[in-house]
Amino acid sequence: MPQNLPSTSEFSLRLTDPAFVADPYPELSRLRLATPAFWQQDRLFVTRYDDVARILKDSRNFGRSISPLSRDELPTPDPRRAAFDAFNTNHLLESEPPKHTRLRSLVGLAFTPRRVEGLRERVIQIVNGVATGLRDRSTFDLVSGYAEPLPVTVIAELLGVPEEHRPRLRPWSAAIVRLYEVNPPGEVIQAAEQAVIDFSALLRGLLRERRARPQDDLITALAGAEEAGEKLSEQELIDTCILLLNAGHEASVNGLSAGVLNLCRSGQWGAVVRAAQASAPESYFRTVVEELLRYDTPLPMFERLVLQETQVAGVPLVRGQKVALLYASGNRDTAKFDAPDELRLTRDPNPHLSFGLGIHYCLGAPLARLELSSSLRALALAFPKLEVESFAYSGGFVIRGLERLTVRVG
Repeated sequence: MPQNLPSTSEFSLRLTDPAFVADPYPELSRLRLATPAFWQQDRLFVTRYDDVARILKDSRNFGRSISPLSRDELPTPDPRRAAFDAFNTNHLLESEPPKHTRLRSLVGLAFTPRRVEGLRERVIQIVNGVATGLRDRSTFDLVSGYAEPLPVTVIAELLGVPEEHRPRLRPWSAAIVRLYEVNPPGEVIQAAEQAVIDFSALLRGLLRERRARPQDDLITALAGAEEAGEKLSEQELIDTCILLLNAGHEASVNGLSAGVLNLCRSGQWGAVVRAAQASAPESYFRTVVEELLRYDTPLPMFERLVLQETQVAGVPLVRGQKVALLYASGNRDTAKFDAPDELRLTRDPNPHLSFGLGIHYCLGAPLARLELSSSLRALALAFPKLEVESFAYSGGFVIRGLERLTVRVG
């Protein structure tokens, strides 16, 4: 903990405690009222919406990486995670201007709204097919049986990954994102490192094939993206594809499964079913999705580094210190949202933090919204009497999601 700052150990979050992971919101609410910011594990945790939003939009004082670094500031490399750390230096989420500006511009040339919109009919076809395949069951696991197949298939088809390789995508993504938890153990580091190595090898081979025989997929589009003479390097392209899998897949799976759980537990599944049966417009389901993402944030914590001396909530900060932004807490802040602990399906406007803000606002947000709204509508039509039987969370808080959600279909 930095010197000359009061100890706030009584506010420490139990980030790996199953009870906290299962329901972090009472503790987060207590923290927002007690202290806007507190130190834990050499990080300043920020709890309130306005502070989180200000940090996200302040790319002058806060970022994902510090550049340039002096020799004394360079972290000691960990050989156990060399491939993972190399991956983290070459994608949008971990870069800052001017590199971030260049990468986002080039990726944006390929990952266009038109390309996402062109997936609409295919997304609907996939979710309807998955739902149809579950109709003869009285119970099933909504996570593995319904929430997971869609984003894996969509990302695979978007990138152009052949079908025989697709079963490995979900395990790779799950292994990689676990390394973002605070102080991961050795076996998590090893699994994430191997997943990056294996996925990179697959993508490198696919890139060679696309350069020889271009196709209508994102790998081909990324390889050909050029602006003002700039192109993505091979490593930047590969790492961008890995990021698209991780960010898009985890948010969609966790967002949908937690959303259905909360709809059922709040007694509002019937309202969604009635809307689907009445052929409610897409705008209705988009509004519901926004509220589900606010109410139970799929990625509840992100970190930023302090780029220069500044302060947050009256706490002085110096270059290189870490700030943990509690999106999940900000999304339940009474200073920003009316009755934030209530799930209100028609809440509008809904300026939640779940896709970020500022220059790091999620590039894949339109695709996530399309997947979630289409999945929710198809599930409501297929299983109008769906009820939750049991559920369990997978473990960590930073990438918080359900490991299992067993449902009865009536």
